Amino acid sequence: MAPVTLSTVDTDLKDVIQHLFEIQSAVHGYLGPETQQELVRKIKNLTLALSTLSSHTQSHAPDADTAQANPSDPPISTIELPPEIIDYVDAARNPDIYTREFVELVQRGNQDLKGKKEAFAGFRDVLAREMRSAMPECRGEVDRVVRATGGGEES
Repeated sequence: MAPVTLSTVDTDLKDVIQHLFEIQSAVHGYLGPETQQELVRKIKNLTLALSTLSSHTQSHAPDADTAQANPSDPPISTIELPPEIIDYVDAARNPDIYTREFVELVQRGNQDLKGKKEAFAGFRDVLAREMRSAMPECRGEVDRVVRATGGGEES
């Protein structure tokens, strides 16, 4: 069996949404027994669409075809979502907000790390300068350590 792709599941979801919309319209315009058969037919179609979606989204073991899949339409068995995003959406929150908050958090963390890196580099340079002046016989070793830790060689 060929792997079910993301576009297939997308189409299945669109079908389910369309059937739900049709049922909503039929219920809103319900005129009695003459529309009852139509409503029953629409509900059966929804059930069939949900069954199709369910069968397409069941866990399948990835097969050899997975490696040759189109990257723009991957098999759904290869898509993994972090549980945090699923919980976020389950709580009726927008995943775009989660993404924005995550990016902002990473940026803040990067700024903190950059500041620490610069502070340690400054400390390294001050320590190296002081060690060179206090112990000239260790100058070569100090220069080697400074170079190894990403600093420029001071003379």
